[in-house]
Amino acid sequence: MRQISLYLLAYLLLLCSGLIILRMIVRRAYRVHGRLTQLPATLQAVLFFVYGGFPSLYLKDDWPAVDVHPLQHGLGLLLIFGGSALLFYGMVHLGFLRSVGQGKPALEQSGLYRHTRNPQALACGGYILGFTLLWPSWYAVGWAVLYVILIHAMVLTEEEHLRRIHGLKYDSFCEKVPRYLR
Repeated sequence: MRQISLYLLAYLLLLCSGLIILRMIVRRAYRVHGRLTQLPATLQAVLFFVYGGFPSLYLKDDWPAVDVHPLQHGLGLLLIFGGSALLFYGMVHLGFLRSVGQGKPALEQSGLYRHTRNPQALACGGYILGFTLLWPSWYAVGWAVLYVILIHAMVLTEEEHLRRIHGLKYDSFCEKVPRYLR
């Protein structure tokens, strides 16, 4: 019972602080400065770093022991490594500074961005889904749902920023390319 209470408390704290950081602090930085300044960028990085460590609250002592069907194991590994590779590719393609909201905001429409406006979010989501397949539990499902909520809040904030900067050109891009997938 103590582990469930700790998990739920940490979950709610991470959810609330994430929404405050992404929908208030980051949003304000984009509006006022046209980019992420040091504090909002750092807070956003810390948020996702803490999010990444969240499974330590519920993983068993024998982690990383995997006890799932071989097909599930293979799919989980494929999603983890594929998601990691696509995330790295997306950051290299876009540029690290632009990937973290500090570079010159340009409207990227090539590479993975021809198919989705948020390839890095999808890639990281694939990683998380792979992790959830390898170490399945309700805790892991909650972790995945938390990612969906936080990343969607981040995407909405970034979309407002890009729409403000690029106007009709961004609206046209949005009509052609889906936010996530079709």
